[in-house]
Amino acid sequence: MAARHFLTLLDFSPAELDQVIDNAIALKKSWRSGETRDSLKNRVLAMIFEKASTRTRVSFEAGMTQLGGAALFLSPNDTQLGRGEPIEDSSRVISSMVDAVMIRTFEHEKIERFASTSRVPVINALTDQFHPCQLLADMQAYRERRGSIRGATVTWVGDGNNMCASYINAAEQFGFDLRIACPEGYEPDAKLLAENAERVTVIREPEEAVRGAHLVATDVWASMGQEDEQAIRARNFAPYQVNPRLMAMADPDAIFMHCLPAHRGEEISEDMLDHKSAVVWDEAENRLHAQKALLEFLILGA
Repeated sequence: MAARHFLTLLDFSPAELDQVIDNAIALKKSWRSGETRDSLKNRVLAMIFEKASTRTRVSFEAGMTQLGGAALFLSPNDTQLGRGEPIEDSSRVISSMVDAVMIRTFEHEKIERFASTSRVPVINALTDQFHPCQLLADMQAYRERRGSIRGATVTWVGDGNNMCASYINAAEQFGFDLRIACPEGYEPDAKLLAENAERVTVIREPEEAVRGAHLVATDVWASMGQEDEQAIRARNFAPYQVNPRLMAMADPDAIFMHCLPAHRGEEISEDMLDHKSAVVWDEAENRLHAQKALLEFLILGA
């Protein structure tokens, strides 16, 4: 049987995503109570990083250890991928020796090519186009605080980047309405917007987009690889800062999320991570537990 992969949220059914999140919540409670678990004993995860990371590496490596398995950190300097070996060849070799592969890279096409010849599950730990693992953590955080997100209104404020694209996929899979507040020229992929027109709306004014929202989320204005655009983006995105004044226009019980790292004073005000609506630290910790649930689902088929 062909391996299941997790390259975008669309690779799982809504019911499967709910199953993963429910298990993530259970795993979090179990871990916090001091229980040990060896569901992935003697299993190995290969972690391929072409982009730097803090939360991704720590959460996947710690997650495998907590489940009784092991994780291998592989940078371009450590593998033949960095010396020009075809992606498909590296995939055949690496996937013959491990139980799953996690990849954090630039072009989404790279991870699709790797998955096409992999005999084990491949997990997208971030590409320039999508960041589905972060959405698992975000959806877990919302469920823990507010219950089901189905039927809710979610507002994305900022760049139409990989996080925004995954929020678009999440709107379809989890059944919420998404408003995207961004400057002209920074919209997410037009094809992705067209395919999700029933659930997704682009609104220029952040105040209008946030009004009555149950969840407000944002990200940095310049993603990795866009540093040379920082000054231009700072000017264009200045009206799109998330701050207490903007959050006051959302639903009284709205929660605020940021995938981190955050640039205080830019996409968020200095005090926003400590705002009463912020669940950012829960969201960050949930990377660990959501990915443990994802690894169990893919490796064990459970």
